[in-house]
Amino acid sequence: MSRPTILFAGGGTGGHVFPLVAVADALRALAPGVRCVFVGTARGLEAKLVPERGYELELLEVLPLRGRGVLGAARGALRAGGAVREAAVLVRRLAPRAVFSVGGYAAGPVSLAAALLGVPLALLEPNSVIGFANRLIAPLVDRAYTAFEPVERHFKAARVLRAGVPIRSGFAPAPYTATARPFPVLVLGGSQGARSLNEVVPRALAAVGEDLAIVHQAGPRDIDAVRALYDELGIGARARTTPFIDDMPTALARAGLVIGRSGASAVSEICAVGRPSILVPYPFAAGDHQRKNALVLEREGAAETVPADRVTPEFLAGLIQRLVRDPARLEHMAAAAQRLGKPNAAATIAADLLALAGLDLAENEAPSAAAPVEPPGRANAGRSV
Repeated sequence: MSRPTILFAGGGTGGHVFPLVAVADALRALAPGVRCVFVGTARGLEAKLVPERGYELELLEVLPLRGRGVLGAARGALRAGGAVREAAVLVRRLAPRAVFSVGGYAAGPVSLAAALLGVPLALLEPNSVIGFANRLIAPLVDRAYTAFEPVERHFKAARVLRAGVPIRSGFAPAPYTATARPFPVLVLGGSQGARSLNEVVPRALAAVGEDLAIVHQAGPRDIDAVRALYDELGIGARARTTPFIDDMPTALARAGLVIGRSGASAVSEICAVGRPSILVPYPFAAGDHQRKNALVLEREGAAETVPADRVTPEFLAGLIQRLVRDPARLEHMAAAAQRLGKPNAAATIAADLLALAGLDLAENEAPSAAAPVEPPGRANAGRSV
């Protein structure tokens, strides 16, 4: 008898790939007998990451419908028809019990094929603004996993489960102290770094006038320039710069303050550990979703949001200084972040996805700590990220 299959559709960026992998990892732990197969493109991060994680990867040739001009969009639309036919052949061949999509143009054809063929379709919308592809397939989904309340209006209420954003294993609430000296600051700009943060934040930290211990994820492109800048500013001995942080749970647990962008995965990891943050939304994010993600944390008292037009060394230095000198405020922010955190989102989604696929969890060796499954037709209450 062949193993039951669940298809994971989407990719391109880390914001798409990491949540998919997190759910697949949780599903593999809950139900080792289930086969997890990914569908993506050769250009996306999934082409490298998915095989490294030990999962099968099927490739589709899909062009984006947005962001490439009129001719590019037209070519993408023509190719999309062929991609849907190709995806339908793939879905018939693999005969999945369910399809889990995280959006992005690579996921669209697979999601549409699943809906047309009657395969249960689940979707993750991790941001506070629904993505273009997710908006198109929203009427077709059997289950919508969300992190923010505003996007839920796009789905039938009975099909929504506010589970939070699936994140990598290892993230958990960690004790917090705001009085450690040197005070630990963690600077994040995503796995590729963020050039504006890499240029401004070191200058701001040098002007703070406090005893700081800095860890700065600069991305591979800017790492040498950032190291040189810290040395030029006279604080190179207090700053550890790295292209990429492999052990993010530990890095966050050691941080007293986090400075970075506000993509869904980033803010979810910060909240899962429970750390105060200064968030600088990427101003060109689709639908301005990074700003809206950050504002959720700010409204709950977990973060300070700095718009792009105020990102100067002087402004940031003043904000950092005020926070470092106010331990009570930092501790309040850390507690607020922790209340928003959903570190078990991946396990919650994996268990619910098994139920959607009609697979009996009792037949597998499921850990007793697994999050309970919300039965279809009930939406979670409470704001989370």
